Amino acid sequence: EELGSANYAIPFLAPNATGKALLAGVNYASGGGGIMNATGRIFVNRLGMDVQVDFFNTTRKQFDDLLGKDKAKEYISKKSIFSITIGANDFLNNYLFPLLSVGTRFTQTPDNFIDDMLDHLRDQLTRLYNLDARKFVIGNVGPIGCIPYQKTINQLKEDECVDLANKLANQYNIRLKSLLEELNKKLPGAMFVHANVYDLVMELITNYKKYGFISATKACCGNGGQFAGIIPCGPTSSMCEERDKYVFWDPYHPSEAANVIIAKQLLYGDVKVISPFNLSKLRDM
Repeated sequence: EELGSANYAIPFLAPNATGKALLAGVNYASGGGGIMNATGRIFVNRLGMDVQVDFFNTTRKQFDDLLGKDKAKEYISKKSIFSITIGANDFLNNYLFPLLSVGTRFTQTPDNFIDDMLDHLRDQLTRLYNLDARKFVIGNVGPIGCIPYQKTINQLKEDECVDLANKLANQYNIRLKSLLEELNKKLPGAMFVHANVYDLVMELITNYKKYGFISATKACCGNGGQFAGIIPCGPTSSMCEERDKYVFWDPYHPSEAANVIIAKQLLYGDVKVISPFNLSKLRDM
């Protein structure tokens, strides 16, 4: 909305994702999906990033038909921003997931697993670049050790976070920043912007009262345990009375109120939160 888009991006698999509707943007996100193809396999129908890039390839051809080859190339490269927020599920629903991950953790150190993630992501981002994507905003992994789900299953106190989960996120984040710097140098005309989601969310968790929240630990919508963090938000969930007073909407995700604060920082913030420049500058380039 703040960047001036009249419509929300439509889901790629929606029946109305055809013709001129595509010009407002397309959403390829899939609940439970990750960088790695094995991520989220308990969710069966989730689509990992490899498939999401395949889907964009389909859209890219539709743009040629809609606008003609030259105009399509300009629209994708100059007027489009590719927003990619991925990686948390690769830890939560893959490497750290009880039972499913025992084999992975036995055969791969955290370093090896993160290497694999970044090799995969490099290939996926390069594929998008080869399909004429030029402006990217890539979110790093947030403080996943502090989400209600992790706090609940690890039976933590209010002011504690899961150390291993946050360490993995930080290890990945340091190397993600280097990867984006590498791609900015290597791919002519590419603009990879790094969004420091970890610090933005951690700021809200640490200083939640300053932003008008009453809880930074409990899910507004969820069930199970001290932080309502075991069973995802659904028809039988208990619900908080004021959803805009909670940092977390469900056991995993920030609330809309938290996301609005984060989005404003990404749009207008300084290099501590978004680098080498913010989204309002990226739009105008």
